[in-house]
Order: sequence, then structure tokens, then C-alpha cells
Amino acid sequence: MAATPDPVGFWAWAHADPERIALVDPEGRNVTYGRLHARCNQLANALQEMGLKPGDGVALFVSNRTEFYEIALAALQIGLFFTPINHYLAAPEISYIVGDCQAKALFADMLYGDKVAASLESSGLPAGRCFVIGGELPGCGVYEALLASGAPTPPAARFSGESMIYTSGTTGKPKGVRVTLRSQSPEQGAAARVAMAPILKWRSGDGVYLLNGPLHHSAPVSFSLQALHLGLTVIMTDHWDAEAVLQLIEKHRVTVSQMVPIHFHRFLKLPEEVRAKYDVSSLESVMHSAAPCPTDEKRAMIAWWGPILYEMYGGTEGGAALVDSEEWLRKPGTVGRPWPGTTIRIVDDDHREVPAGTVGTVYFSTVTGPPKYFNDAEKSRSVLLDDSTFFTLGEMGYVDDDGYLFLVDRKADLVLSGGVNIYPIEIEQVLSQHPKVYDAAVFGIPNAEWGEELKAVIQPVKDVQQSPQLTDELVAYCADRLAKFKIPRSFDYVDELPRGPNGKLYKRQLRDVYWQGRDRKI
Repeated sequence: MAATPDPVGFWAWAHADPERIALVDPEGRNVTYGRLHARCNQLANALQEMGLKPGDGVALFVSNRTEFYEIALAALQIGLFFTPINHYLAAPEISYIVGDCQAKALFADMLYGDKVAASLESSGLPAGRCFVIGGELPGCGVYEALLASGAPTPPAARFSGESMIYTSGTTGKPKGVRVTLRSQSPEQGAAARVAMAPILKWRSGDGVYLLNGPLHHSAPVSFSLQALHLGLTVIMTDHWDAEAVLQLIEKHRVTVSQMVPIHFHRFLKLPEEVRAKYDVSSLESVMHSAAPCPTDEKRAMIAWWGPILYEMYGGTEGGAALVDSEEWLRKPGTVGRPWPGTTIRIVDDDHREVPAGTVGTVYFSTVTGPPKYFNDAEKSRSVLLDDSTFFTLGEMGYVDDDGYLFLVDRKADLVLSGGVNIYPIEIEQVLSQHPKVYDAAVFGIPNAEWGEELKAVIQPVKDVQQSPQLTDELVAYCADRLAKFKIPRSFDYVDELPRGPNGKLYKRQLRDVYWQGRDRKI
């Protein structure tokens, strides 16, 4: 094993140990650090020859494949912003993001060729700047030909780049979260990216990272790049299946990973005999984020995998809090305390700070400052607390007397029924524990007397049929665990709830059906 290189970063590892395995692609093929380095250099040189300079942007409409990392690493060493685009989006949405991020080049996966072709004309992309991976499209260049035009040696001018990830757009169009580029080398930028590694118990130069989500989302791309900057091997997946992931952990002796709570839920829905088949003892650190984790499920995961879970609270805009397993077991349900350089405030609707234990809107301030939404100064201002450096991701929660943060729900999902605040996530977590429930969504629908009432939409487990008896069973289950006013008034059943590949529940797709034709949504 080569010694940890100094300075840190993917490029330093590639120089020190080019035969080290960087990636294992979804088909099981190995890619060395040396090969990945040469190809990202070719692309970086080709883009500079094309005239791209620090501060310019490129967009990626690419699946989980090795070319994604080639493009990202090229951007990160010549000062470009790279913007991954969610490949579940429709052509007009793709066109909007390509235009909004002012991309000077678009890299497109032939897997999505029809969408790409339909989006190009209105995207504002300069002519001849779309490059297709794995095929050909009219009016587009071929990715491999572009690579062949660049030298495999490091570019002469190197400058640290950044990602610019777009928000999900749950209220209006998505916006890119952009930072100010610093005048620093790619290695200095890499050092900033791995700053969390010691806290998460990731060991430099020794370990295997399992990619568990699509690279167009901020956490999978950020943490897998951190793994490459630490000299680890990244095991790539292009879809998620609970048992298949357990197989990969055992086969590759995975040490670190990033997951979301829905993954834990799916693991725990596997039969006990299936879970017991696989050796997961290699795991040293699994970070989870994106949503609060039900306490019973997290206890079960810690009992199974050991005290190796780290929970992080934050978003594309920045992070705020962290908790390890041992702290969490002392404070079940917490998302942690602020990490160094971060301050959390809980405020009421009048922006007054509230006492410990009181629910309010969560704001935090970080060393990197508040987010800047590209091309949207008003949205950038709207998340601030009275024009301060404190900003919100839209969650409600409270801080206890020891400074631990607890989230109760997203402010937009709050249900106001008869003047009482109800937080659907608490009810969803109870319902999801029922053995006949695979997934659950709870939200408010119109009620003439109370303003809103609770609706539950249930995805039953396989082979369980919806019936009045099932509804009665779920109502009784809730009655044993929740106050009466928190029990849903009605239940609907679906084959599958609308979740993104990162586990995010697109509740608005369900909720809006019940509010059609109304002037208000609360």
C-alpha cells in the first residue's frame, strides 16, 4: 500500500499509485487511478483548447458510469463548474437547466438520446458543444473523439473547480447552488473536500466505498469524489436493490458508504434469513442523510451493523449538524449538534429566537456563508434570517438543553387542522413500521370544518391487498401509538409511491390531486 500522498487529492494518488483500482463500474470492470487520470487529463486539455476557462460551466446528463467521473475530475482541475442533471427530468426541464447554468458544453448519455435531442434546440447551448457518450446524435460530437483530441498529461493551467448542483424545485423551478471559486490548486480544493473524513472515520488510502445513489444528486457525487480524493476504491451501482447491496458489501469488503433512511427501511423489510446470509462486518462507517430516520429502524440498523452509523443534517446548500451512533443512542431521534464553525438558531414566525425545547424554523450559519442561487438573487435573499448570514432549508425543529437538534418536519409539509400543528413525518414513521406497509405518505387535504384533515397513502408490501380490513388494522395500529388527532382520517393505496432514486418522497405529486380547483394549498 502506497503511503498517503501529500498534497492530498485524486491526482496525487494517481501519480503515487497509478495501478490502484479507482472504480469498479456497474458491470464489474476495474478502472485504475492511472487510466482515470489520463482520460480526465485528455478531457481537461480538450476543453481548454475549446476555449473554456475558470468559472465556465459544463452540464452532465449522464448515468452512473465511469465517464461521469472523467468529466467531473476534469472540471475540478481546470476551474469549471460541473452541473449534473437528473436523468428523470423531461426535455423542457433539461433544456431549462442547461440554459440556466450557462453551460459551455453538455455531455449526454446515449441512454437518454431522445430526451437530449428534444432539449437541445431551446437550451441555448452553443452549436457543436453537445458530446454524446455511447453513441451518436445528429448535431452532436462524439465523446471519445473529443477525448482523443486532448493530451493525457496534466493541463498546463490548473485551477480548482466546483460542482453546481440544482435543487429539486419543490417550489418553483430548480436553482443551482453556486459557490465562489477560490484561487487555489485542485489539490487544495481536494483537501477541503476531505475535511469531514476524520470525523466520519474514513481512512486515507485504505478502504472501499459503495456508491448507493445516482450521481446527479449532491450526496452520492460529493461523497464518492471524497472517496477518490482519499485514494479509496469506489464500487459503482446503477440501480438499488437491498439484497444486491448486501451482496456487494460482502463481495468487495466495503468499508464506507453513504445511504438514506429509505435504504435502511428496505433492508429491514428483507426476511431475517436473507439478511443473515451476508457478511457485513467489513463496514466501518456509513453516513446517512436526506431525511430523519425512524428511531426504531435506526436502532435496528445499529444492532445489526454495529455503532458505525453517522447521521448528517444539511442539504445541497450546506451542512449543519452531525451525530455518531453512540451519541444518537443517548439522544434517540436527534440529527446531532452543529459541527465546528456552524451555529444553529431556532426562531418563531416573527424571527425571534425561541427557548430550548420549542419548535420553530431551523436556521444555521456556516463558515462558507449562506448559499447563492445562480441567477436568482431573490431566492438567495428569501432563505436568509433578516439579511443575516443565517439561512434555512425549510425544516422545523427544536434544540434540547444539551444543544442537540431534533427535526419535526418540513415547514411546507406542516398540516394545520383545527388550529393544531401536525407533523406528518411522525405519522409516516409509525405507519412504515407496520409489517404490511412497505411505504407511507401522510399530508393534509381539504376539510370544510377543520381546514385540513390527514390523508394517508399507503404502498402495501408485496402480496398484501388493500381492503377495509387493512384500513381498520392501520387505524388501530396508529391508535396504540399516536394521539387521536394524529390518526389519518382516510387511507388510499397505490402500487408505488413517487420517490426519487435518492429516496426523496415527491409528496406534492400526491397532495396536489386533492387541492385541484382551490385558490389555496393549506
